[in-house]
Amino acid sequence: MTIKKMLCFSLVSLVLGFGLFCSIADAAEDFVKLIGAGASFPAPLYNKWFKDYHGLHSNVQVDYQSVGSGSGIKNFINKTVDFGASDAGMNTEERSQVDVGVQLLPMTAGAIVLSYNLEGVPELKLTREAYAGIFLGKVTKWNDPLIAKANPDAKLPDVPINVVVRADSSGTTFVFSQHLASISPEFAQNPGVNTMPNWAVGTRSKGNEGITASIRTTPGSIGYIEYGYAKGQHLPMADLENKAGKFVKATTASAQASLAGVQMPADLMAWLPDPAGDDSYPIVTYTWLLCYKRYDDANKLQALKGVIEYGLTEGQKSSEQFGYVPLPAPVVAKVRDALNNIQGK
Repeated sequence: MTIKKMLCFSLVSLVLGFGLFCSIADAAEDFVKLIGAGASFPAPLYNKWFKDYHGLHSNVQVDYQSVGSGSGIKNFINKTVDFGASDAGMNTEERSQVDVGVQLLPMTAGAIVLSYNLEGVPELKLTREAYAGIFLGKVTKWNDPLIAKANPDAKLPDVPINVVVRADSSGTTFVFSQHLASISPEFAQNPGVNTMPNWAVGTRSKGNEGITASIRTTPGSIGYIEYGYAKGQHLPMADLENKAGKFVKATTASAQASLAGVQMPADLMAWLPDPAGDDSYPIVTYTWLLCYKRYDDANKLQALKGVIEYGLTEGQKSSEQFGYVPLPAPVVAKVRDALNNIQGK
């Protein structure tokens, strides 16, 4: 090889090498990691979305921690995360603590079920008086007349009811206690609506995951969990008496029937403490992503909006598979509009 050719070859190698270096540097610079934390209620679905989105966009990774709505709100206020998640939304006082503003986005919905572990009782009906009484500590045996009357063919044992409740500050608890307060004046007075009520009865477990595990391993137990957790663990779920006096199973259809009668307000926080309708399941809720209205990092802003858009489109197709309710089209449209409120600096 002549000196001229050697020089040319070296120059080309240098240019190609520099180009490769720049490409790697650009790729590293474009990599975005989003940190989120909050509600355990939607965690299985969110983790599915985030994993699938990373598969399509390898430069975006989302790390979501299922720590409960209360901790998620705290982390969001303290700005230790890029987004939060809550089944209780955020109240006015909490939002006032975020100087860059808050945008709540409903991303999915689901039912809260009463799952139980009772050998020989594959099906169970609970009246409103019965399940309110259980969580008030008034109904303490499985063969209590309030339960037996609605289940004449069931072999209900004469054993104590082991009630399982959340140990952490929880949006699921907020929604469940909100429902109990709407159907029971006694519950409304004490313990009342709260993310962490002073329950009259119950052993404590952390997260939907913890309550699910406690029910599955403890005979005679009953607890409140998101439908997808019960479905995934093949736990029996009680048919609950709704506002119309009908016993309704938790299904996608019965949850959709509940959502059908609710109009989404301007702040995108809609509550369904006791939905009307013969086919409506009585305990259904939306769950929200908590986003800042201003992000200083343009790459994180772009990545977050991309993840949210994926959740509103392709992600909704996974909802029913995981035990959640796809958002109604009008709600999706409102969430898309609200994305315009999330801006860069």
